[in-house]
Formats: sequence, C-alpha cells, structure tokens
Amino acid sequence: MISLLSDSANWPWFAIALLLGYLLGSIPFGLIFTRMAGLGDIRDIGSGNIGATNALRTGNRWVAGGTFLCDAGKGAVAVFAALYIAPDATLALPMAMMAAAAAFIGHLYPVWLRFKGGKGISTFIGINLALFWPVGLLFCVTWLAVAAIFRYSSLAALIAALATPIYLALFSRFDLLPLSIVLVVLIYIAHRGNIGRLTSGTESRIGSN
Repeated sequence: MISLLSDSANWPWFAIALLLGYLLGSIPFGLIFTRMAGLGDIRDIGSGNIGATNALRTGNRWVAGGTFLCDAGKGAVAVFAALYIAPDATLALPMAMMAAAAAFIGHLYPVWLRFKGGKGISTFIGINLALFWPVGLLFCVTWLAVAAIFRYSSLAALIAALATPIYLALFSRFDLLPLSIVLVVLIYIAHRGNIGRLTSGTESRIGSN
C-alpha cells in the first residue's frame, strides 16, 4: 500500500476514489426522505441526527428503512465503483478502501450540511458488506443480538463496531484491518454523546421514543 502511494502515477486514481467516495457518502438521504415525506427537517427531530435511527423517530418506517438502505448503499456503491474504475488489479483494493473511507467521512461530515452529518453505522455496514460480506453479516448479527438483550441501539452499534476488526482478523483479512480500525475510531468519536449517556444511565432505549 505504501509503495503504491509513493508512485506519483497512482495519485490521480486515488484522488478520483477519494472524491467519488466523499461525494457519495455526503448525500444526506435521511434529510431528503423526511422532506419528501412531508415530515420537515430531520435535524429538528429527536437527536437531530440525519441517520436511520433518528429517521425512525419520525414515526415513518418507510423513511427510516429507506434511509438505512441508501446510507448503507452509498458505502457499498463507493467500494464497487472504485473497484470498477481501477486501472489494474494492484490498485483495485487500495482504491476501494480509500473510497470507503471517504464515503464514511462524507457521511459524518457532509459539506452540504456544514459538516454535520450522521454517525456512520449504516454506511459502515454497507462498506463491510461490499469489502468482505461475511464480516458485514457478522456485524449485523452482533448488532441484533446486543440490541435484543440490552435494548440500546447505540450500545449495539458500539459493540458490533468494536467486534468488526476482530472478525476480520479471525478471517485473516489483515489487509482490511487498518481501514476498519480507523472507521471504528471515528464511530466512537461520533458516538461520544451516546457513550456519555450510556455511562450516566440516561440513554434512550429502543422503542422508548
């Protein structure tokens, strides 16, 4: 990876992957769908977050489901698009990983919304399913199990995210570990408010609002 980055001939391709990923990731589907449904601005609802969990607080499951699928989809599309446009096999995975990271950052910090976006879980799922689907599925299973036991969406997301690098290591996908660790760190930063509420016992449970 480092040798590929050191070759200046590869920089335009990496720049394309980064730009493509960021533009895809920064599409605020939660905001778009709530407005299309006549529900106003999602940033004025619940936590003010543009992601699927807050979209569910609108009371419209179609809006929440559409937000989840499209937020996951933009992460997956960024990966597949980078793989498709890569000029050769040696650049395919590095470009896909760059596009994935850029899509994730675009979701968290979209330029269109003054860099105030979502928390990245749906996009993280899409990225993992596209890069290595068994780990993407394990993330979903872990999330569902933790959510069913503790009834905290944020706790389920945090535990499932933390488990993701472990799952990759178990499958010997060490090539994906650096990206996964970086994204998990960003997830924890984005969830710092939730972490504070979890530790203080004031976090909302699933179905409570």
